Amino acid sequence: MSWTEEKVSKLKELWGKGNTASQIAEIIGGISRNAVIGKAHRLNLSAKIKTRSVSTVQNNAQSNEKRNNIKKRGRRNKFRSLIIENDFEPENPKQLEELDETVCKWPIGHPNEASFYFCGRKSLKDFSYCKLHLLYAFQPKGKKDESGEKEEDIPQFIEKKIKSA
Repeated sequence: MSWTEEKVSKLKELWGKGNTASQIAEIIGGISRNAVIGKAHRLNLSAKIKTRSVSTVQNNAQSNEKRNNIKKRGRRNKFRSLIIENDFEPENPKQLEELDETVCKWPIGHPNEASFYFCGRKSLKDFSYCKLHLLYAFQPKGKKDESGEKEEDIPQFIEKKIKSA
């Protein structure tokens, strides 16, 4: 496939209008999306897409805000508000060598980072995790994270987990 002057001018026109690389490839025909991206890059057309992405970023920010409002009502956040009380034990950061059977082994951060550690709170009997991390580690079968559960189902689930621990 070779880029003719006609195809290049069509690419510039469509790119300037804010069409996606896939749309441009389909309109021009006989070229792939990656070929369009590569040619646009070689022609220094990538700056044109930024004007389009500003409006996209604004739209994404608005939709993210809506999603965040929905997530605030999600199950995990409800658990956090129910489980963490004023006298809840704070994290006690531990390194791998310091772990034993009595502490929470929930990893915090990424193992390649210098700031990596394990939770270190007192673990529940017969479990490797504290109350908080136990809820993250053991999810009920068949339930999705963002499921629309009834308000009264959540405290029962927490009580069941705490009693079984």
